Formats: sequence, structure tokens, C-alpha cells
Amino acid sequence: MTTAAIIGGGVIGGGWAARFLLNGWDVRVFDPDPEAERKIGEVLDNARRSLPGLGNVALPPEGALTFHATIAEAVEGAAWVQESVPERLDLKQKVYGELQQHCGADAVIGSSTSGFKPSELQDGRGNASQIVVAHPFNPVYLLPLIELVGTEANPADVIARAKEIISGIGMYPLHVRKEIDAHIADRFLEAVWREALWLVKDGIASTEEIDNAIRYGFGIRWAQMGLFETYRVAGGEAGMKHFMAQFGPCLTAPWTKLMDVPEFTDELVDLIADQSDEQSGMHSIRELERIRDDNLVGMMRAMSANDWGAGALQNAQDKAREGEAGLLSHVDQMVDLAQPVLTLNRTVPLDWTDYNGHMTESRYLDAFANATDRLMIMIGCDAEYIASGGSYFTAETHIRHIDEVHAGHAIQVKTQVIMGAGKKMHLWHEMFEGDRLLATGEHMLLHVDLATRRSAPPAPHVEAALVKLAEAHAALAAPAGLGRAIGAPR
Repeated sequence: MTTAAIIGGGVIGGGWAARFLLNGWDVRVFDPDPEAERKIGEVLDNARRSLPGLGNVALPPEGALTFHATIAEAVEGAAWVQESVPERLDLKQKVYGELQQHCGADAVIGSSTSGFKPSELQDGRGNASQIVVAHPFNPVYLLPLIELVGTEANPADVIARAKEIISGIGMYPLHVRKEIDAHIADRFLEAVWREALWLVKDGIASTEEIDNAIRYGFGIRWAQMGLFETYRVAGGEAGMKHFMAQFGPCLTAPWTKLMDVPEFTDELVDLIADQSDEQSGMHSIRELERIRDDNLVGMMRAMSANDWGAGALQNAQDKAREGEAGLLSHVDQMVDLAQPVLTLNRTVPLDWTDYNGHMTESRYLDAFANATDRLMIMIGCDAEYIASGGSYFTAETHIRHIDEVHAGHAIQVKTQVIMGAGKKMHLWHEMFEGDRLLATGEHMLLHVDLATRRSAPPAPHVEAALVKLAEAHAALAAPAGLGRAIGAPR
């Protein structure tokens, strides 16, 4: 098991701990705050609720979380050390001086700093090559962006290893080629924040109205397409050049106050704080975090369906996890053909539940359809085969709901091939949480020629793989409920 050390367990440090832990790393935490264990525990509760259901493949088994009284204990054996102490350069350099006495020389030390440049963090350090900026975004356990910033002191292999580790826990390492104050993303945030302060101070808009302008407008576009691609679309068929010609002259208009900072008085702070309390004070911070997480998971899952943006990144992570989760890509990889096939291994996401608090009916079908898709891939009816003109269509389905399934449950589907000769594929799916049977799905499919949209024999290699499974599964007992009509006794 690989180990990560977290130095500083606040909101960001706790998010890092959750991200590593839920991706199978052991995590060792140092934080002198006597409340650190409780605070990280609450962050972990939110992460366990939301992150496992973000993708469509189960996460690896959770690592071990331990808390340590000294930095020396925390960094022992760590491959990655993440520093998330308060934004004081003297404090950070003091921490580096201590942890570099005890961590491995080949460990990567990442800083969560949003403001300091890596050269400032490396200054005076004996092994500056292992220190980089690895700036995340809250919540770290859900948002994938990491701004990875180094200097000439960092050799290429350190940057490559940092990228590999960050990618391995489902995040996106944006390598910032030249160090700059506040890196990249926070410079955008500062510009928007500065304009927002002026709008409130001058009585143009309240905090809620400003938030509404973002979340009902350009914020949604930015979430899935960024800045430049959004404007490219806005330029119509003529693209970005037309957009720049049309709106470029506006840049000379005195609209913004980016070079002018409002005086940060007590009156301005009170005005903004009062408006913010009125806007969302009816929710606790933990409630707001859960609402935020629900919305983030929903948006990123929607983008997954289009293989776009953060959703495309999650799809790639799912693909990388399939082998770890026991999902095979071909029948020939099976060790024991005579056992039902593992065709689904995932966690129930937040948006799969209904008003009764358990998984909604349509999602049982969704889960079983995904299991059917996995079996199709295993017999060679994959994307390439479908593009060539052959596929299976479902002719009939019967689902039995046996026990409740809730968001966050780790579910598996195991599939038995009842019949697989000729054009027909008769499948029996069983959904489990551990040993608890949750539901069964019986499905009859027909192979179809996509050019004629009529049933047709499958390609020989597809039929052979299906027959191979069907013959092996023929030795299994007939499942209880096979062929059952609705309402008929068992």
C-alpha cells in the first residue's frame, strides 16, 4: 500500500486526506489542532458520501488513516507529502526544514499554497528538487484540478512522478510552465472577486444577485467549456476571430476596476457578511457542503455522458480502474468459466435515489443494462463491432426488487448466461451488496443487423464466445425466479 503524509488537516488538508484515502492510499496526518481528527472525520464523511458515486466503477479498498504527534512520524515511508499549513512563508519554510530531515529523499513534497511561488518555498532548502506547488481546489476530494508548478530546480523525473501520482488518484495535473504569483486559476478568481467587491460596495448588486449572475449564466458555461471555447462558440460559424473582432474593442472601455482595489474597511466587511448571512444563513456549513457536493457530482456525471470536460477525465479514470475492480474485457480472461460473470462493480451515486430514499426503479434497469453492456464487450460485441454494423437489442426484461438499495451502497452484478446460441442471448443478472441479494434482472436480447434493423446471426467470433459461456453456465442450477411472471408465486 502506498503512503501519503498530510501536514495540516484543515479544509484543504482534510480534502487531500480523503482523496488519497478513498483511492486506496494509506494516509498519515500531522496537525497540532486537538480538533483535527474530528474535522477530518467530517470531511471524510462528505467524501465517502459523494466521491465513490462520481464514477461508474468501484473505487479500490480504502486505505488506513492514522494521526501522528510529530512530523517525523507522519512522513515516515511517505511517497507523497502534502503541506497545507496556513499561508505564511516563514511557517511553511520552517515546516519544510523539519519534514526534510525525516522524509525520503525521493518523496515528492507538494504545497497547497495558492499564493507563493515554488522558488520561494524552495529557498534555502537542501533538497529543493523535491518541493513543488500542488495547488488544489475545494472540495479536493471532488474537484480534479491541481496546478502543478515547479522551477529549474525540479528535474523532469520529479515533475513526471508528481503527474503520475496526481493522475492516479483521479485528478488533473495542470503543469504551469512558468511560476507566477497566484498561479493561473486564482488570478481569474481574484479578478472576479475584485469586481464583485466593487459591485457590492457601490450598491449595484447584493451578494446573492452577484452569485445568481454567475450560477444562472456564464458559470454553467465555464464549468463545461471554459473561457476560450465558450467565446469561440459565441462567435458563431466565423469562430473566435469574429468574436474578437466584434467584442475586442470593448476591452478599451472603462468597464472594470481591475487596477483599482476597494478599501477593505470594516463597513465593507460587515455589509458583505450581513448580505451573505441573509442569502444562505438558513443552512449550516455542513449542509451547504453536501448541497455543493450533490450539484458537483450531478454536473460532472452529466458531462461524463458526453465524454466532456471533467466528465471525460472521470471516464478515463473509470477505464483505468476496471481491472482493479475485477471487470474483464474478454471471456478468455476468466479464470473460472463455470461461475457467473462479474459485470458491474460500482457505488450507487447520489442522483440514483428517489423520494423514498432508495434507488429509483429506472436505475435498477440502468445498472442491469450496464451489466449487459459489459457482457457484450466480453464476447466481442464492443464499440468497434457495433460500428461495423452488428449489435444486440433487448426484446424483453423482467426485474424483481428484493431489498432496498441506498446511495453510497457498493453494489455488484453477477451474470449467468442462460442461452447463447444463434441470434438469441438470454441473461440472468443478480445484484448484490456483499452477500445481500438486492434484485434480479432477466433479459432476452436478439442480435440485429444495424443496416436493416432486423434480427440476424452474430459474427462467428461473437457467437463462439457467447456459446462458450452458455455451455459453461449450463452446469449451474437454474436461478430461483427464472421465467417467473409478475405476481406469480416463487
